[in-house]
Amino acid sequence: MPANRSKDRSGLCSFTFADGRHCRTPRRAGHPHLCFFHARKEAQSRAAEQAGEDVSYFLSGTYLSACDLTSALGRLFSAVAQGEIKPKAASALAYLGQTLNHSIRLAQDEYINAFGTDSWRREVRSSVVANNAHDAPTAQSAPAPAPVPPTSPASK
Repeated sequence: MPANRSKDRSGLCSFTFADGRHCRTPRRAGHPHLCFFHARKEAQSRAAEQAGEDVSYFLSGTYLSACDLTSALGRLFSAVAQGEIKPKAASALAYLGQTLNHSIRLAQDEYINAFGTDSWRREVRSSVVANNAHDAPTAQSAPAPAPVPPTSPASK
């Protein structure tokens, strides 16, 4: 009788395993293609990818301030608590964050020595404003800083 079984899979999960087998679990109500298990795995994967993009955003500027690092670690903390990032990966990232934290003071001194205090303050201010815009793109989460007249690094 197996030869007469219906080939209609419209009500089943569309996930295909690496060996070519298809999942035989009924689709989850509210999901167009996947069962509960595979829909949850898909959602976790998307959330982890978004968390990774958020963390990397804070670390991708031309200058890494303590504010950038704090924002990245805060997002990492939240992602771990929500189960978006595995604790083992978060542990490695936190260790790297600790290493970055130790170098920030040296980088600050070096930057101020090369470009002056005002230039460093502008860079940090710009970074904080960009982080606020990233965190709440539709809300005015921080007032825009007063414009600082440009100062050439050579005048310091």
